[in-house]
Amino acid sequence: MSTKSLFQIHLFLGYVAWLLCFGAYILPWLKSMDRIKAHRAIATLHSFRFFGLVFILPGVVGAHLPASFATFAAYGDLATGLLAMLALMTIRIARVFWLFVVIFNLTGMADLILDYYHAIQAGLPAQAEELGAAYAIPIIYVPLLMITHVFALYLLARPQRNEAQAIAGQPRTSPNSPSS
Repeated sequence: MSTKSLFQIHLFLGYVAWLLCFGAYILPWLKSMDRIKAHRAIATLHSFRFFGLVFILPGVVGAHLPASFATFAAYGDLATGLLAMLALMTIRIARVFWLFVVIFNLTGMADLILDYYHAIQAGLPAQAEELGAAYAIPIIYVPLLMITHVFALYLLARPQRNEAQAIAGQPRTSPNSPSS
């Protein structure tokens, strides 16, 4: 089987496995918490995207990994990871937190989409062995990142309750219950 075919099968099955895992375990867990905690969990996962700098680390990736893919992927991941960290650091400042949540998810999703584009343009699937030890990133890590970005954007689009109450740790009140 060709390198290109193996890479495409691995990538496809990475999405299938993560979608099954996400649907069975992660989605129910995220749905059981309020929006802030769910976004905080997603931001925590994405804060490790600085690891994408490995695409430009000699000795980890092959010498012939296309620079048109590697450089953009490395710095796009770094930017997304830093934005996720900023979201986590601003959790107590609601407007700033939500701004960083939106920005890191849009930036991160755009980065992944553009990484796919650059990989295809550079013929990366046919030379996937050049990923070296970083081969696991697009196969195992990227599908989870994309799935969580999609879910985060879904959560952002849903109607929201008073976020200030959640940050302060105050209990929820229903519209029909008296407030004190």
